[in-house]
Amino acid sequence: MRVSKLATLISLSLALAAGPALAQQNIDKVFGGITAEAGQEYGSLESVNGGITIREGATVRSAETVNGGISIDDKARVGSAEAVNGGISLGVDASVGSIETVNGGINLDRNARVENDVETVNGGIKAQQAVRIGGDAETVNGAISLLGAEVGGGLTTTNGDITLARGAVVRGGILVEKPQGNWWRTGEQRKPRIVIGANSTVAGTLVFEREVELFVHPTAKIGAVTGATAQSFTDSLPARDD
Repeated sequence: MRVSKLATLISLSLALAAGPALAQQNIDKVFGGITAEAGQEYGSLESVNGGITIREGATVRSAETVNGGISIDDKARVGSAEAVNGGISLGVDASVGSIETVNGGINLDRNARVENDVETVNGGIKAQQAVRIGGDAETVNGAISLLGAEVGGGLTTTNGDITLARGAVVRGGILVEKPQGNWWRTGEQRKPRIVIGANSTVAGTLVFEREVELFVHPTAKIGAVTGATAQSFTDSLPARDD
């Protein structure tokens, strides 16, 4: 899991205390939220304690916050979105280069586009109809739900469920990793449930390093499976084992 700018964001308050932002189109704050107004263009938006809202049709080079979420409204364009403690959401037809958070969920509305990866540690990833993720979608403690979405890379989780529905497509594979060390014993006791729904596709290999429940619809297409046995389902899923 890459959280490339965590140290930079945590120490941002020291840099901001030295003076105002050098470029007018950049907005830096220690306390308080930031709003990018509809249809306007901005450089970097950075906050330590506050959320960031990017209104409809705005263009932003980058958005970063430590304590707060990032909301990207319909048709907005953002180069990258990064948070530490907060979720990130994309509206209809919004686009972003990459999304990364530590403690927070990621929600992608219809027709949203992510050019590269979508990553979180403690939070789920949910992508609606016609969403396109160019790279990988990765979480540790959270579910991944693709509802008619397409992922150009693979899906990775450790303790979360994975659901593909409405003809979702994963061009890479699926990896469910074994928890490292003893730091997540509760997660080890719960078997993740992996559901490949009707008309959905996983083009790559499905690798399971821990015990899971794997259900595959008869109309779904998947690659080779390692570490689990697929069970067929049609209209409904059985009750969970755990």
